[in-house]
Amino acid sequence: MIFIQRGRGVAEALRGLATDRRASQIVEFAVALPLLLVVAVGIFDFGSAFNMKQKLTNAAREAARLGASSATNDLTNLAPTSVLAIRDLVVNYLRTARINDCGLGAAVATAAGAATPWKWTFTATCPGGGRFVLAVDRGYVFTSSVTANGNPVKILSTNVSIAYPYNWQFNRVIGLLVSGASYPATTQIQVNATLENQS
Repeated sequence: MIFIQRGRGVAEALRGLATDRRASQIVEFAVALPLLLVVAVGIFDFGSAFNMKQKLTNAAREAARLGASSATNDLTNLAPTSVLAIRDLVVNYLRTARINDCGLGAAVATAAGAATPWKWTFTATCPGGGRFVLAVDRGYVFTSSVTANGNPVKILSTNVSIAYPYNWQFNRVIGLLVSGASYPATTQIQVNATLENQS
């Protein structure tokens, strides 16, 4: 009614709103914002997961190096000192790298059994769900491509494997882009390292 009093019709007022570029820019921004948010969180989250895997790989490599250079005369004990030292090295490495060790330092060594008598496993439960598993096998047999008398050479090694739960943030924003979509909340990042025993 105000438009009519001033001499403008309703059709002219609607035409003016339809050609107003400010309104279209707001609509474009509202449509693009969820996509930008998902991409930004995805880049950050996948980058963090990759960085976490690199740090865990370094921890496993350092632990395998310690195990390979340690004596094997304590491996008949229930909880060998050399294996506990490997666990402590992993815990200290993770703390230095500012990664939650999930209380692994207090975890008890569990022997794997008669089939692998020099293998122990440490398990801890992480906040947010998931289990942190450190497996140390001081009697890991690596089959080399080198042969002796036509038979491949087997090398006694130390194998350290780590399975760490990574909590994704991506699941919180994917629903903005695709309604009802979900992403796994936790994924196990698994790494291992093997080095030949020196003694």
